Amino acid sequence: MGVTELEESSLLLDDKLLRFMDLLELLAEKRATLNSLIEQGWFSISKARYSMGNKQVSALQYASETEPLVYVNARTLDDGEVDFCTEKAEQKSSYEPEKDSQSIEDIGPQEEGVRRRNRPKKDTMEKEDREEGSDKKTPEVTSVKISHHSPQQDPLKWFGILVPQSLKQAQSSFKQVIELSAEIATLQAAVVKTRQELKHDIEDKLILQEKASAVQLEKLAE
Repeated sequence: MGVTELEESSLLLDDKLLRFMDLLELLAEKRATLNSLIEQGWFSISKARYSMGNKQVSALQYASETEPLVYVNARTLDDGEVDFCTEKAEQKSSYEPEKDSQSIEDIGPQEEGVRRRNRPKKDTMEKEDREEGSDKKTPEVTSVKISHHSPQQDPLKWFGILVPQSLKQAQSSFKQVIELSAEIATLQAAVVKTRQELKHDIEDKLILQEKASAVQLEKLAE
């Protein structure tokens, strides 16, 4: 019975060791790709600075208010492993008219506090007709405030409308870096978990080996 358990433990340990080696190899490849993309991104930025000028491609062009365009979510799977994934934020651009308090301008002289004079009836009637006509033609003045708040603007537009192709290539490289970073984080978590399992399995195998050796010694003693 002890020998069977030892064989099963050895097979399980071999499978996990092979998986651990595969994860390490894949992790090394992903890290090499990550470093290559980062170098390519910075090289493209240097080319953009050479063509546009150092002051045109710098932190001075950053927006005063920014919001992330990509979020990183982490979730724990049923087998205990942690999975990291990227999620793009929805682009929002709002044009909401906001009506303030309406203000109506009074056109014409104020009657309060004005000295009245005795005028002929004909002049008085003509003046009233002119005032009625001006009241009908004068529209109400309404102040309308339009708010345009778009913090999730494309970062490329910070540096101008027509940006060089090298700056677009830099943005593409760093976008791939973000997605690749989530994959590397998932692989790193899997490597750590597999290494811990290997450590426990090796300890269990050593215990089984000690038991198997004790059984063989007992048989030899008999």
